[in-house]
Amino acid sequence: LAGRRTRLLKGLPATSTVEENAAAGVSVYTFNVTVSPLSSEGVAIPPTIVNSNPLTEAFDIESKGDLEYRVVTTGNPVLDYETMPKSFDLQIFVEDTTGRTDLNILTVRVTDKNERPVFRGNMAIQTVTIYVLEGTPPECIYQVNAYDPENAELKTNFLLSSFQYSLLPAPVPFLVLESGAIFSTKEFDYEKDPHCYFLNITVTDPDGLNSTKTVNINIININDERPYFTTKQRIYRIPEEQSLGTVVANITAKDPDDEDSSSRLFYSIQSSGRYFSINPSTGVLQVTGRIDRDALPLRLHPNVSVIVRVEDSPSGGHAREMEITIIIDDINDNPPECNPSTFRKEANENTTAGTFLLDLRNYCKDIDVDPSNNRFNFTGLSGFGSNNFALESAVSGRLVMTESIDLESPANLGVEVYSLTVRVQDIACPNYSNMIYIYIRIKPVNEFFPVFSNLSYEFNVPEITKVGSSIGRVNARDKDWPPSVITYSIVAGGSTRDYTSIFWINPTKGDVKILARLDYETTQKHILIVQASDQEKTATASVTVNVLEVNDEEPVCSPNFYSFQIPVSLAVGTNINGFRIECQDRDSDPRSFRYFINEGNVNNHFTFSPSAGSNTSRLILASRFDYESGLDTNWIYRLRVYVTDDNLLSARDKTTHLIKTGTVTLSIRVIPNPTTVITTTPGFTVVTKRENLYSESAWYVPFVITLGSLLLLGLLGYLGFLLATWVRTRCPPAGKADGAPLIKAPEKKKPKKEVVMTMTKLNTVFDGEARDPVTGKMYEFNTQSGARRWK
Repeated sequence: LAGRRTRLLKGLPATSTVEENAAAGVSVYTFNVTVSPLSSEGVAIPPTIVNSNPLTEAFDIESKGDLEYRVVTTGNPVLDYETMPKSFDLQIFVEDTTGRTDLNILTVRVTDKNERPVFRGNMAIQTVTIYVLEGTPPECIYQVNAYDPENAELKTNFLLSSFQYSLLPAPVPFLVLESGAIFSTKEFDYEKDPHCYFLNITVTDPDGLNSTKTVNINIININDERPYFTTKQRIYRIPEEQSLGTVVANITAKDPDDEDSSSRLFYSIQSSGRYFSINPSTGVLQVTGRIDRDALPLRLHPNVSVIVRVEDSPSGGHAREMEITIIIDDINDNPPECNPSTFRKEANENTTAGTFLLDLRNYCKDIDVDPSNNRFNFTGLSGFGSNNFALESAVSGRLVMTESIDLESPANLGVEVYSLTVRVQDIACPNYSNMIYIYIRIKPVNEFFPVFSNLSYEFNVPEITKVGSSIGRVNARDKDWPPSVITYSIVAGGSTRDYTSIFWINPTKGDVKILARLDYETTQKHILIVQASDQEKTATASVTVNVLEVNDEEPVCSPNFYSFQIPVSLAVGTNINGFRIECQDRDSDPRSFRYFINEGNVNNHFTFSPSAGSNTSRLILASRFDYESGLDTNWIYRLRVYVTDDNLLSARDKTTHLIKTGTVTLSIRVIPNPTTVITTTPGFTVVTKRENLYSESAWYVPFVITLGSLLLLGLLGYLGFLLATWVRTRCPPAGKADGAPLIKAPEKKKPKKEVVMTMTKLNTVFDGEARDPVTGKMYEFNTQSGARRWK
């Protein structure tokens, strides 16, 4: 640049001035550019501030046209005499189109200007808002700070003393001191005084320049007032049984502290919250519990008192209380109830029409409190058999019989219980109702006597019928409904000499059974009096039991045991020893006997004559003995004779009728003939044994028999010994009697002593009955022998 430098800038170098705080675009200095004639197109580089001392961007160059330029302020930054350098050296460069350049300096001096006072702090940048609590006593509420730019270096107090503060508007309860302190002059009441003040604070320097700022003063409300209720109504009326959430009242209140804004109040219920609750924010009183006017305590006290409290703070604020009364009205919300709801009554059959049975009103009630809601009627009597009954009136609820009921009538046969229903219903709407169930049982009356199917009964019973067998049945009926239970009993007849009663009747079925053996030979007919009873009434009928004869008795012959001797040479056809048997049978004709020898009749030497058709018969020798040829070998015959009572029966009847047989035992000893054969009469001993049938329960019988038997055996033994001694001394030795023929028997062999035992079996017949006076037990006895046995 120095090498080609040409003087192109006219008017430079130069010095110029500019006031501080000049706005942007203020002209500081004007100069021209001279170009070469060869540079017809002007400048290549227009005048430009290439450097400044000190550095700044507060200046710029603008073209005015025709190569005239001026230096202007940019406003960035704003020139400030008090805080910035007082002079700036601006280097301006220019170049034309031919390449010539020029560089010169413009010195700009900043001159001081009397500026308005400047507020400090928040007031310098914004509108200050001051908050003052109501009730605050007069005091300094704010300190205003300001300064003069020309005397920035001075102290604050000096500055303050150099200024004059003023406050507008004048009639406000504030004042500002020369020190800039703002004071309140009264104690503010938010509810009475304005809530906001706008103060214009003006500060003026000694030259009269001033600055004004606005200060906003807001009076802050404090909670110093009690809220009050705006709701005037104190009594409310609602029906019972309101649904949950139903609005009862809208309680409103205000707080003087919040007159100009929505109050923030809190509501609550101080009394019992059993039925109601209140919204804490809105004050809406609602139903929150079941309200039953018919239950205690509302039944007696239908008015509910509620203490509502309003507070301006959820805790510890100002509060006010108000009592409201809510009257609960009764509604018809309960049906009539009956306790019990099911009734069971009894009435005798044939009860006369019009008979009172049941008073339903005594058992029913409606718990609604209001009399208009608790009245009810009885209607709608229905059910099976309801035509026999009626309600006296809908109000009374008295149930009466309209017709007499006869259980035996075909119209009512089998019907004992009538099922009725009655509706008990509210008179008031909505006509609630309940059902009553009534069961009436008709008690039967025993009107009729039992009646036997026959006036008399006749049963034919064989005498051998087993004890315990049923011989017939009687039957009686009772026309009463339901049929009575009939019991049967024997009230007379059926006793014998041995038994107080030989018949028994089943008390429920009427079957007649025998308790003891029947005996045609003793009693052929029994007449019983049978009674039928329905526990109240009785009837009797006669029962004839005909005992039918049956061949149940054995022939009894005398003697039934016999022992004798006959000579070997006894002639055929001879009645042996004149023996005669005589038989008897209690249930058979004497001509019905037959006699035959069943055992012991070797070679048929013996027979009975007659053998049938008579109750007496003789023992006859039918054929001779023949020992010589060896045909006969037995010298002693033991015959078992059977006597039957079937002689008069045909061959066909014998296969079906009962036949009884008696027995007779005969012992026959054949005596050899001494003239023809040398015989030795063998010695023998006869032992007779008797056996008595007895009952084991008669302990004394075996004792007596045993003792007697021992004595008898001893006596017989002694007699036998004497007889043997006598025979041994009197009779010569003889050959063996049984076995080989007599002529061949050894002559010198001693005869064997033979013992013949005879047994007599005594069939003891117990034909008597008596009671032991000590034990009270019954026993049977034989009237001839005195033998006894316990029953």
